Amino acid sequence: MHNSPMKHKVLLIGGNGQVGYALKSSLQILGEVVACTRAELDLSIAGAVTGADGGIADCPISALVSRVKPSIVINATAYTAVDRAETETELAHTINVVAPGLLAKAAHAAGACMVHYSTDYVYAGTKQSPYVETDETQPLSAYGRSKLAGERAVAEACPRHLIFRTSWVVGAHGGNFLKTMLKLAQERDALRVVADQVGAPTSAALIAETTTQILGVIAGQSADDPRWGVYHLTAGGVTNWHAYARYVIAQARAAGWPIRVADEAIVAIRTEDYPVAATRPMNSCLDTSKVRAAFGVNLPDWRVGVDEVLLALKRDNGQL
Repeated sequence: MHNSPMKHKVLLIGGNGQVGYALKSSLQILGEVVACTRAELDLSIAGAVTGADGGIADCPISALVSRVKPSIVINATAYTAVDRAETETELAHTINVVAPGLLAKAAHAAGACMVHYSTDYVYAGTKQSPYVETDETQPLSAYGRSKLAGERAVAEACPRHLIFRTSWVVGAHGGNFLKTMLKLAQERDALRVVADQVGAPTSAALIAETTTQILGVIAGQSADDPRWGVYHLTAGGVTNWHAYARYVIAQARAAGWPIRVADEAIVAIRTEDYPVAATRPMNSCLDTSKVRAAFGVNLPDWRVGVDEVLLALKRDNGQL
């Protein structure tokens, strides 16, 4: 067997999140992966992003990068409590803006490139067609504003950056809409699900595999390479939360899950019928033409990833 030499050393922040968990496996083909969980580097504590004297030279983020000496730094952690962010704005800012900016600065100082994940929430969601990367950003929530500011902090600090905006992330590991619907479908006689917000459920595995494929192409390139920058990265196709829930529950029923709710009892409602603290984009569809053209990646229909997640959960004996 031919053993190819390890080309890269990857520092992965957020190894226990949905995307980070998937990345730990996919990144192995690039070289050595050093994964750090959010618990190990608690970005919610002020001391994690500034040193003892308030400076950044001795902060844990900089110290970690200096110790690992990576050629690739990936930030797969974030503050994602969308509604709580409306009141925990300072915490969301620390985790989603300050920490990624410092990580990008440390990555650049170490000669590494930086990968960072962002969200459809940077847009207002009022456009009638899928958003392209050059469309005006107009976040409607504190979470969206923090993610947009985080993008800018990363881009400014590390020229060799890849920022992937994604949406409706789903995986067998961690919490998400699919797992919530599966749990409720086994407990309740009726469900009410919003039907007027559209997007593409995107599997953590697809995000991880695509990230790895792209890094295999560009990680060693200089800052002059025009392919560094912001990309949309979602599965193909489009659905709404209600149709998504019905698909998940129908597939689970067919696979033998003990589903209690009847199909006709999954009721479509409007966004205004389900009040929450943070305003959601009505249109979360992201055009992926740019990433497909630049790197030749394949982004299959959203059902492919959802089916894979359901299969993985079934293999785990239905553990949610």
